[in-house]
Amino acid sequence: MVLVLSRGGFCPKDRRQARVWSTHHEMEVGYSRLVTISTDNMLLTNEYRDGVGAHWTFLSDPGRKVQKDLDIAEYTDPEHNPMIPHVIVLEPGLVIFKNLQRLLVFWPTDHRRELRQDLRAALKKCRPDWEITTPELKAAWNRVNVIGFIPMARTYGQVFREQK
Repeated sequence: MVLVLSRGGFCPKDRRQARVWSTHHEMEVGYSRLVTISTDNMLLTNEYRDGVGAHWTFLSDPGRKVQKDLDIAEYTDPEHNPMIPHVIVLEPGLVIFKNLQRLLVFWPTDHRRELRQDLRAALKKCRPDWEITTPELKAAWNRVNVIGFIPMARTYGQVFREQK
């Protein structure tokens, strides 16, 4: 999963950044999800999502629990009290694989290549069928043992529970 901790819909830079995430359909094909959390209330969060044409999950955190727990209050904007933006790649079980915060701040529109590389590395780490050309996986397939091939013969819920 890619978790985006956003400043909110009031920020023109965040609104521009959200348009870049139009590649979220690629992520879905690659068994990954995109989630955005902002400190806006539910109404503003929905307006933000609709305004950028997003079809992924947006979560509202007006109580700033995430901001406080991670100590990422952006002190330069006391009026909106947003969080410092972060892009975090998570492995199954919500384990942090990589924090791409600097990418978002310094190179806000050129992060896709590095993000794809990080998602590949995270998936390779947790998917036993990543390299299907190994002799072991070829032999398993020939034995009609599809259990090692995700998601063959199991639901996604079963697959993710087994990886914990």
